[in-house]
Amino acid sequence: MDYTHLGRTGLRVSRLGLGTMNFGELTDETASHAILDEALNAGINFVDTADVYGGPQSPTMTKGYGTSEEIIGTWLAADKSRRDKIVLATKVYQPMETGPNDKYLSAYRIRRACEASLKRLQTDHIDLYQMHHVDRATPWEEIWQAFEQLIREGKVTYLGSSNFAGWDIATAQMTANHRNLLGLASEQSLYNLTARTVELEVIPALRHFGIGLIPWSPIGSGSLGGVLRKAAEGRRASENVQAQIDKLRSQLEAYEALCDEIGETPPTVALAWLLHNPAVTSVINAPRTIEQLHQNLQAPAVKLSDDVLARLDKIWPGPGGEAPVAYAW
Repeated sequence: MDYTHLGRTGLRVSRLGLGTMNFGELTDETASHAILDEALNAGINFVDTADVYGGPQSPTMTKGYGTSEEIIGTWLAADKSRRDKIVLATKVYQPMETGPNDKYLSAYRIRRACEASLKRLQTDHIDLYQMHHVDRATPWEEIWQAFEQLIREGKVTYLGSSNFAGWDIATAQMTANHRNLLGLASEQSLYNLTARTVELEVIPALRHFGIGLIPWSPIGSGSLGGVLRKAAEGRRASENVQAQIDKLRSQLEAYEALCDEIGETPPTVALAWLLHNPAVTSVINAPRTIEQLHQNLQAPAVKLSDDVLARLDKIWPGPGGEAPVAYAW
């Protein structure tokens, strides 16, 4: 496993991270623990979760949110030595209950959410605490003050964002700079061959400020996972994936044919494509099974030629470069 710095920080994380969104909802505790063991043995040291993972991510539906953190917590408690072998990341923003202050990024909410996550994770600190979404109704002075307090108390080490626009990243970072803070270490964004909008403004902003990019949904919710071949084998896709197949069929046919030509599986190529981007720090892979993890672990070793990269760009064209040149001059 290769490792790289998380943005401009001195912290080193594995190029392939372990996403745990499926823990508790699609993968039970025993299977989740097995995946964690296998990932650690393979050299993955970056484990990413969120307070809402493990259920429908809505407090108005059947409860289950928080389960992913709890599963990681029982895994850590079973062997105390594991804690110092991983970089543990979680998130705050989404509603965990139905009260008026049970969501978003007020100082009140951040403090309570952090304490709750620490309890579920059975640890005394979070290595990377990420804002799951931007909260434009709360001033950055309040947000940074709350995070400063957590850092002083030793409960949080690094801070990150997720799903931020380029100007949100710039605003957050400049406010942090005025407070003499390190600010953001990373941004976790939707990024894959089928979703390349972040190339316009998010990636340039991250590069300017020295913030690491952590792509989520690298296989496009399964659409880049060999869906046409699976369908031909009689495997049924979810409604969302089927809609993607109908929309992108010609591109998927070309993509899967290219993967066959170079002798690599579609999900491996999707992950490897992201890892070829110098802006990318670590790619979140969220396996439901050990078998999926084993497959994804092949990606860091796959080297795509310039010709293959160019062909992938032709199949899955991006926005045309960075803003404003992508749409102006």
